[in-house]
Amino acid sequence: MRRICLTLPTNRPCSATIAAVGEEAAYAAESFDVEVHLLILDSCDAPAYAEHAEAVRRLPSNPRIVVHHLSEVEQRDFLQRVIGGAGAMKPELLLDLMLPVDVSYGACTNRAFLIGVALGCESVHRRDSDSRYQVVNGETIFPVHHELLSLGRRAGDAAHDVTENGLAARHADKRVAMVGSSFVGELSVDIAEIHRRDNDVYHDMVSLWAPFHWSDEQKRQLVEESFRGAGSEAFVRDHSSLSLVDPMRVDMCNISFHGVHERVPLPPATDTIGSDYFLIHLVHDAALPGVLHNRNIVNYYTGERRTDSGFMAYQMRFVKFLLSMLYFNFIYDGMGRAGASLLDERGQVSALAVARLARESTRLDTGENVQRLDVLDAAYRKLGGRYATFADLLAWRRERLLDEARSDIEDFALLVEAWASLVGAARLAPVHPAPGQPE
Repeated sequence: MRRICLTLPTNRPCSATIAAVGEEAAYAAESFDVEVHLLILDSCDAPAYAEHAEAVRRLPSNPRIVVHHLSEVEQRDFLQRVIGGAGAMKPELLLDLMLPVDVSYGACTNRAFLIGVALGCESVHRRDSDSRYQVVNGETIFPVHHELLSLGRRAGDAAHDVTENGLAARHADKRVAMVGSSFVGELSVDIAEIHRRDNDVYHDMVSLWAPFHWSDEQKRQLVEESFRGAGSEAFVRDHSSLSLVDPMRVDMCNISFHGVHERVPLPPATDTIGSDYFLIHLVHDAALPGVLHNRNIVNYYTGERRTDSGFMAYQMRFVKFLLSMLYFNFIYDGMGRAGASLLDERGQVSALAVARLARESTRLDTGENVQRLDVLDAAYRKLGGRYATFADLLAWRRERLLDEARSDIEDFALLVEAWASLVGAARLAPVHPAPGQPE
């Protein structure tokens, strides 16, 4: 019986989501020969944590499901054991990168990767607290169905359990490294209001995540498909495809990884949307097999984003994402050119090759990012209102943001270089201290 880690990172109240993910865990345990470790990484304040603890207590008992509800204190204790066991250089910095004070989509998932390793799980399946499952004719549509059909299997064997096989025969002996789908509902990035206000401004802003050398037509196509997921198409029947999955077709609220997450972590940048999508690109560029299915999750926005403080925080995360693309476009281009040479002699991703590209990118001239900030400043001011107020904040933080974009990549390179030792130490580290042992 294989072990899997179904994880839900959260920094917001989400008792209903915990109940729903608990149902998915039960579906997995009842439908497949697996032991499910349901991992809730909880960064909420005490009242919300207590609500979540009660939601966990209400989950039906199942001998093949083990629930781990970890506070940030418990997560930090685990990370200190791992970092200490790894004997890594700069342990305090590594702890900050793994558990930063500010929001980091990559860091929370990296913690799930290491804890999954410590629990003996061969795969990690991630869901988000601001999403829910589709329900069709009273049946909940769980993505784990397709994930467990294919993930980790030899691609040639997995081909028998998908709707279509678009994978070249030369990849048949590789293991399926990723199974994922997308979402329906709201845009994955909360900028629909900008589109409604001014389509030209929306185009100018969204196109900033493309490489500057792209043609106008390429940028237009990117803008049209960005952040839309699977649109509004409701689930009708299952469809799955074995291929080298297009990174634009999957989302991190609906993803699972086998093997690759033990080789390379996600970028730990703080307050940056999209910082957790790196492995999706790596799987594709390294020519690792994946499965794309259509059990899309429903994305929605929480009320916090509608507050003034939530609005300002989210726009800053969007800006930092656009600035990060100077570096990631370079890395993705390098990975695309490297292709299968990103793999070592055992067919596994070479962390050193990824770290090398990341470090090379930090030597790029920041002129493109200066231009990005100029375009954003004009765009936000044209939108007016609180967007113009945000433009003032952007201008005040301008130089700091340029520096942060580069230092975020330097931190990523450092974490990639340390990842093998952290994973090795995690295999020996208890997630929960033994009774009577100090935490």
